Amino acid sequence: MKWFNNPQTLEDLKKEYKKLVFKHHPDRGGRTEDMQEINAEYDRLFAKLKNVHKSASGETYTAKEDNTETPEQFREILEKLIHLDGIDIEICGSWVWVTGNTFVNRDTLKELHFKYSRNKNAWYYHQEGYVKHSRKTFTLEQIRDLWGSERVDTTPQDKLATANA
Repeated sequence: MKWFNNPQTLEDLKKEYKKLVFKHHPDRGGRTEDMQEINAEYDRLFAKLKNVHKSASGETYTAKEDNTETPEQFREILEKLIHLDGIDIEICGSWVWVTGNTFVNRDTLKELHFKYSRNKNAWYYHQEGYVKHSRKTFTLEQIRDLWGSERVDTTPQDKLATANA
């Protein structure tokens, strides 16, 4: 593997992919050829890991039902999110959470099938077919503690270059 660091679960793969997109995407100063290689490697690994997940306790398991998500769905979401200003993107497990200045971006978030959580004051996305099996409700902080949290640097490269000049 040239780009990925041997991910063991789908969540690990998505975290690594997100980091690579925000570092190597052409709109952020990267090369198109590198992004094409990253996408091809992501597709191969996604097919291999699509049903391998990590539990809240850190144990790896294989899902009983096949995951219906495709690599294109996650790629499309990140592709559109990196162009939105004033938002904070966070990946917790296999969910994507968006906070910050979301009001002006709400139409785009709705197009991407994000839903708004009023009690968390955040938008979230998860794969289709997700069914909640518990009546418990968690705060966003509790979700971060349970599943881990990976924040995305959303500062475009051209803005960084201007700020450092």
